[in-house]
Parts: sequence; structure tokens; C-alpha cells
Amino acid sequence: MPFPFTLPTTSSFSFSTYFGSDSHPSLPLSASTYRGVLRDALKKHKRLPPSEQSPHLSAVLSALNNYIPYLFAVDSGLGSQPVAGEELDVVLKSTPTLEWRPTLSDTAIPGREKGRLKIQSLEYEFYFVLSSLAYTYILLSRSSLHPLYSSATSSPTTEARTLAIQTATKHLLSAASIHSYLSNRSDSVNSPSPCIDITKSTFSALSSLALAEATLLAVLKDDPYPAAVAQDRNKNDKEWMIKAPEIPKVRAHLFARLCLAAAEHASSALSLLNASAGKGVGKIDGALLSYVEDLRRTGKGKACRFFGIDAELGGKTGEGIAWLRAGMHELGFKGQEEGKKGLSFGRLKKGWEEKREDKRIEKGAQWGADAGRAEEQRVLEMLEKKWGKMNDTINTQAIPPIGPLIATMPSGREIHTVKPFIPLVLDASILENMRAPPDRDDDYGGNGSSDEGEEKQDPVGAFPGTKEDYSSSSAYY
Repeated sequence: MPFPFTLPTTSSFSFSTYFGSDSHPSLPLSASTYRGVLRDALKKHKRLPPSEQSPHLSAVLSALNNYIPYLFAVDSGLGSQPVAGEELDVVLKSTPTLEWRPTLSDTAIPGREKGRLKIQSLEYEFYFVLSSLAYTYILLSRSSLHPLYSSATSSPTTEARTLAIQTATKHLLSAASIHSYLSNRSDSVNSPSPCIDITKSTFSALSSLALAEATLLAVLKDDPYPAAVAQDRNKNDKEWMIKAPEIPKVRAHLFARLCLAAAEHASSALSLLNASAGKGVGKIDGALLSYVEDLRRTGKGKACRFFGIDAELGGKTGEGIAWLRAGMHELGFKGQEEGKKGLSFGRLKKGWEEKREDKRIEKGAQWGADAGRAEEQRVLEMLEKKWGKMNDTINTQAIPPIGPLIATMPSGREIHTVKPFIPLVLDASILENMRAPPDRDDDYGGNGSSDEGEEKQDPVGAFPGTKEDYSSSSAYY
């Protein structure tokens, strides 16, 4: 976790073709220039291999932050609103036509990239650009957390682990703030959205999703069990002598309520995403829906584990084991008491999936797609094995059924507050310079609807390198 979003791409666009300004004649050209830089950055990021995309995120973030102030300046000029104390006069010449390639919509044909969407409103440009900014923050949080799960090197120190989680949390809260801003901004648009990626319910869902992930990171920062399990599985780690993790009783109960709050946010996000799909604007990608459901399960499973830790610290080992089994139930896995001894297909499948996930982490591509569900399963199994052995040999206690325990779980407790998103604005000195007429022509929209510069994909089922044979202009005989 977090979810590996794909950044959208866009066509070229000339602001000067559709907008003019008597007070700041160079504003449309400047907006086109910085939008062109953003377009190139998104296109380059898309073509990079997964291992090289994380280092390139800083370039994408810089391009977004450079373009967004100009976009807001054009919008403020259309509404006759001042920017940095200066009055802007922007007029609309004709209806703008822009193109963006959505990434959250499910494709009708598996394996084929979704086509570009034509939008005829500057408001939808805001939606796609700010959504790209939020996705970039989420991908930056993934990049920060990657060393915690990688087995290519030794396990990070406690200080490095804390710094990585704090950085990832900051990025996730920034993404939640942006999506919340978009959700509120979309209230001013009465027309139906042309794409499910930019609907109000989708924005609200993604804000809840980012808040759920940030809440779980608040628990992960002080949770020693996942680190102990990861360290035990890391063959490159030399510190094999691990001290038994200890968690104070009060904090264990607090962590459980935080996990329940994360599960509630994930459940809300899932409901909103399903509501978006029912409005006739397409379907949400199934991978995202599965991830949100897994995140909800992970939050519930972690909460059960901490309730079990709280019970075990109080001397109720039997109840603690029951909570661990309740956690396995919430995760959707069978407990150890339900499994078979020795080799089985389930055990082989689990080992194969773990090895495949380890390879994804090493390559840096599509890892964590189960929202930490399998990782939490390993922690529960470790504790159940340890506590079960103690209960069988030292203090034999009856293990209660899990149904009544699950029914007694309290409500969640919040730890984070989503702050309002404050967009960047242009400096007064920059606005002053744009009072001069443009020094060159705005030629950024010459091929706005084309795919120039993008690699053409081979037709489905074609042998690589023979796409020319499938073109409409080639002769068969």
C-alpha cells in the first residue's frame, strides 16, 4: 500500500486559441508553455519502466506545481477575481476542447488502453490536473514506504522507518486534501460528468481512501510486529536475534480503535466508488475496488489483533487467541485450526503468492495491491503459533467463539484531520511581467487531438514488429 495509481496523460493545448487577456497579454502563452512541460513530463513518466518511475515523480510534481498557478490565474481572470492583488482580465474566445486519458475507468476490452476523453470545459481541466497532483503524492508515499518492504537490502533502522512513514503520511494527507477540495468544487457544476474519474463521489471516495491509508500508517509507525515479521523473512538481514515485541496495554486498545477508523473510511470509499459506477459514466477499475475491499479487511484484521494483544497482556491468553482467529476471519482467511497439517495446495499457493509479491517489490511494480492483507495474515499466524504453544503448555484457557467478540468491537477513533487545500498562486512580479505582449506565437495546440510522440501499440494478437501489416493503408496482396 498505498494503491499504485496510474498518472493520466493529455494532448497539447493552446490557451491563446481560446482565451485572451487585455490586461496581461502574455498570460495565455505562459499557461500553454507550462502545460506543455507538464504534458511532456506525464508522457515521459508513462514510458519509463517501473523501476525508473519513482525517481521521476519529483519532475512530475515540479511540472504540476509550475502549471497549476497559471491555470488558477486564467480561471480567476474569467471570474474577474484578483490574483496577488492584481486585477486580471481574461475573456473566452471560443469553447475550449481538451483531451485527457482517464486511468480509473475500467476498459471495455482487457489489455487495451482506454482512449482519450474530449472535454469542453476548463473546469474539467482542473479536475484532471489536480487529480494528477493527488495521484503523484500517493505515488510518492509508495516510494517512501518501499524500503520497508524490500528484501533486497537489510531492514531499515528504527529512525529510518519512522521517517519513511512520516513522509508517506504527509503525502497521503496532501492527497486527501486535494480530493476533498475537488469534491467541494464539483458542487458548482450542474452538468453530468463525462467520466467516472472526475465525479464528485469518486473524489470523495479517494479522499476517504487516502485518509484510511494515513490512519493505518499512524499505527504502523509504532507497531513492531510487521517489522519483526519482515525482518524474519529478509534473507539479507543479519540481525536475526529479535527481541520479543512489547506494546503497552493502553496503546494496544488505542491502535485497535484507529484501525477500526481506517476500516470505516475504507468502507465509505468502497460505497462511494460503487455509487459512482451506477450513474452511467462508466465503471471503476476492478483492481481499485479490490484494493479498497482488501484495505477494509486489513483494518478490521489489525483491530482484532490489537484487541487480542490487549487481552493477552491482561493474562487472557484464550481470549487473545480468539481475537487472532477473529482477525483471520475478517481478513477472509482460514485460521490455523481450520487448516490441514502437512503439505496442501493452499500452503503451496500461499508460498507461491508470497514469492511473486517479493519479486514485485524488488522490481518496484504493482506491489502492495492487497493493501497489506497478506502481511497482516503472517503477523496473525506468528502470534497464534506463539500464544497457542503457551496456552497448551503453561496456562490452559478455553478459547471463546469469535462471533460474540466481533459483535463487541467499538467504533473507530480519528487521529488525522484533513486540512483545506490551498492552491499556489502567481507572484506579483510574475504577473507584472506578463503585462508585456507575448514574444512569440502560441503553437502548443497545433496537434491537440493527435497522439504524436506516443508509441503506437501493436494490435492485439499481432506478432511484435508487424503493426504496419495491420494498418488500413497497407495492401494485403
